[in-house]
Amino acid sequence: MASATGITDVAVTGESVSTEDEPLLGRAGDASQHEGVSLCYNLVIGTAVIAQAGIVLLVASVWASIFLHDLILFSAHPLLNSASLLFLTQGILILQPTHTSTQKRKGTIAHFILNNLGLDLLVAGLVVIEYNKIRGGTHHFESVHGILGLITYIFLAIQALVGFTAYFVPKIYGGESKAKALYKWHRLSGYVLLVLLLATVLAATQTTYIKNVIHIKFWAIFISGILVLIGVLPRIKKQKLGLGPYPSSAFGQ
Repeated sequence: MASATGITDVAVTGESVSTEDEPLLGRAGDASQHEGVSLCYNLVIGTAVIAQAGIVLLVASVWASIFLHDLILFSAHPLLNSASLLFLTQGILILQPTHTSTQKRKGTIAHFILNNLGLDLLVAGLVVIEYNKIRGGTHHFESVHGILGLITYIFLAIQALVGFTAYFVPKIYGGESKAKALYKWHRLSGYVLLVLLLATVLAATQTTYIKNVIHIKFWAIFISGILVLIGVLPRIKKQKLGLGPYPSSAFGQ
């Protein structure tokens, strides 16, 4: 864990030495931000390039399918939501490699901005689809995609609220130390949310309109989603999820 001086603390257990820059898969430092390097480098370090390839392919598959057909009001829904997933993925990737206090502060602000952009796009996508359904007199939340989408929106709202308040307004939890106890759960639920978001997009390919008119391919979204997870999950820092010899009490993925 990074100390107030910005120097990474080391925990020693038996004969092994473990630091907070040890990823879930790989060696310590394989996916860690180096001192003096731009925060943007975090978007491509380690396996992040695989995640970037996956999310770009996913967005490209959705956008290409939409623009190959006449644009209607509904078209904005998949365009906005896929773009949202792009920003949310960047929000995870940019924060994961941080391990000093300075890096984490900057990474958390970038994470907050990127996630806010993603959430704004998601809300816009929700407004579009709900207005479209109300205007057309169709039922809401009947398909697997619709149900997963509703669960995802609720989960995201809770995630965003807890993440924001724990970091920026810790006093509502009884102080900074108590708020920090939520950090590992915020990280863990963030990864669960990423899987849920990808599953929701995948389920969209099986809806009647997408299958019969837009033709977004199931296999294309599935492969893209797998690439995103292959790129993101190995960069998880074990100590930040409390899986190492000491728990993390600073923001970061």
